[in-house]
Amino acid sequence: MVFVNYGGGKYWFFKHQSWNGLTLADLVFPWFVFIMGTSISLSLSSMLRRGGSKWKVLGKVLWRSFLLFLIGIIVINPNYCLGPLSWGNLRIPGVLQRLGFTYLVVAVLELLFAKALAESDTLQESPYSALQDILLYWPQWVFILTLEATWLGLTFLLTVPGCPKGYLGPGGIGDFGKYPNCTGGAAGYIDHLLLGEKHIYQHPSSSVLYQTTVAYDPEGILGTINSICMAFLGLQAGKILLFYKDQHKQIMSRFFIWSIVLGIISAILTKCSKDEGFIPVNKNLWSVSYVTTLSCFAFMLLLLIYYLVDVRRWWSGAPFFYPGMNSILVYVGHEVFEDYFPFKWKMKDSQSHGEHLAQNLLATSIWVIISYLLYRKRIFWKI
Repeated sequence: MVFVNYGGGKYWFFKHQSWNGLTLADLVFPWFVFIMGTSISLSLSSMLRRGGSKWKVLGKVLWRSFLLFLIGIIVINPNYCLGPLSWGNLRIPGVLQRLGFTYLVVAVLELLFAKALAESDTLQESPYSALQDILLYWPQWVFILTLEATWLGLTFLLTVPGCPKGYLGPGGIGDFGKYPNCTGGAAGYIDHLLLGEKHIYQHPSSSVLYQTTVAYDPEGILGTINSICMAFLGLQAGKILLFYKDQHKQIMSRFFIWSIVLGIISAILTKCSKDEGFIPVNKNLWSVSYVTTLSCFAFMLLLLIYYLVDVRRWWSGAPFFYPGMNSILVYVGHEVFEDYFPFKWKMKDSQSHGEHLAQNLLATSIWVIISYLLYRKRIFWKI
């Protein structure tokens, strides 16, 4: 995420897609959401197993969510040279804000039904034992499916003034310029209605290619529903690790099956095309096909990492392990110091991919080194 945010060498595949489709940059944030869901399952189970009460754990969840939201507001509204923050143009949605709210919903949902699994606990044999990690938590699935039905209903049935129902396009000159002010359809409309135009992102990725003129926030309200769904799929991965602890074949086979199932759903929703499907893959909208596609990839990637790290023990996770131990510090730090030396300097040739790449790789490497040194000193910024 740090490398992509710093510019990714100015290569097109390290920039976010203008609208439908995927680039490498579009993979990072949803995978972070997914693995956050996995960590929720593991951490809550550990807290309860150590005897922590659910009320105490809930207090920690609420405090952590609040801090994530607050830090997010501060980070994306720096105004260092313009004086104090002004409510008049304060951007409310953002990456950390979405992570905070997603964490809150998924953690509370898990806490309501979580059980402290002892280290020796295994699933009981029954005709449905292969699905017990799902069936035991059926109320959670009802809640998530209800959320997804809400997203679908609002996206395709909500009346948006001046726009056709179910519009998923970029507005501007897209769709032959027929709907110039309809960027994001219902998602954009809800943000404008509830947050106001001045409090959402003013320079969406669609503005260059599609010449859109209206504000649109990729971390808006409606898309947060699907980020919750993605975190919940990550939560399911965590439950698999807990229920089938040390049963490598069981764990890997379930990761593989989840990946295949979600891939099939994505193929149906998109018709295996960029623009012609029922619901295109779209990071700006956080469309349901975006969630199923990226979750498909996430389960397959988790399978590969699990095999390399836990089964074969060929890899320790380094150097990615070190920033992961101080992820909030690294994220906040790279945002705050983005325009300062040695993370950025004046280039001789601003059009040179090589010079941009060197700058962005050096800046990212510095944060890896910082996180490694902090790890060695056992210094961790936890919220």
